[in-house]
Amino acid sequence: MEILDYAFMQRALLAAVLVGITAPAVGIYLVQRRQALMGDGIGHVAMTGVGLGFLLSTSPVWMATAVAIVGAVVMELIRWYGKTRGDIALAMLFYGGMAGGVMFINLAPGGSNANLQSYLFGSLSTVSEEDVSAICLLAAFVVVVTLGLRRQLFAVSQDEEFARVTGLPVRALNLLTAVTAAVTVTVAMRVVGLLLVSALMVVPVAAAQQLTRSFAATFAISVAIGVAVTLGGTVTSYYQDVPPGATIVLLTIGVFIALTVLATPLARRRARAVAAAEAAGDPAECTVPAQPVTKT
Repeated sequence: MEILDYAFMQRALLAAVLVGITAPAVGIYLVQRRQALMGDGIGHVAMTGVGLGFLLSTSPVWMATAVAIVGAVVMELIRWYGKTRGDIALAMLFYGGMAGGVMFINLAPGGSNANLQSYLFGSLSTVSEEDVSAICLLAAFVVVVTLGLRRQLFAVSQDEEFARVTGLPVRALNLLTAVTAAVTVTVAMRVVGLLLVSALMVVPVAAAQQLTRSFAATFAISVAIGVAVTLGGTVTSYYQDVPPGATIVLLTIGVFIALTVLATPLARRRARAVAAAEAAGDPAECTVPAQPVTKT
């Protein structure tokens, strides 16, 4: 294939696969916790890290990772302790992160807002070998956490109080989820962009939930969707010369709409079957839920 003849596209495709795996793998826990927009907030904070990377002449990816982790921990602490004015504190954190990124990158030698474009919306041609190395290491961390601790993370995401009663370290697991989300944002920023990464963390999960009831099936299908749309968007971006981040997100939304359309008749048929079973007094049929549920 012609597309594989170019080193920059090889790097971009590898990064796309890793993003397609990691974003939904973390997103499924955020959706369960009703924190679907957490990735968007972390993306705003990570902009400060990108700006600091340019200002200090270090890797923007690693600097963004460090700043995003700090921001995610602060967000989790605000969730714990900022019961009354937590939303105001979060707003200042998000907007301060954006402002800090713009300020630092303009203070950097030769820096300008144009340097932020590839980090905000993704770019194929600017994914370097150093970026790929960082993305591979960070993606490995995300996969190990999301798969190795899937039962514990799922339990905390479903019901914190029940998880605490069973002896799980709820606060430590919540912090680990926040840190993993921060790492995922920086993994994805070179392909999808900081402002669009949240969609890739949430929409594939929502699309998979149209078809599945179990946590394991939702996890597997959402990752499959993530890989498919990131690869499809990256290839489309190369051949059609369109922005990769926007293309990937639009493809993801298209998949969600298509699966929703396909799943609607199935849901109606299932509801009719349950109603008929209830009318006939069949207890075996009456136990089938009318709506998809997520369980371990």
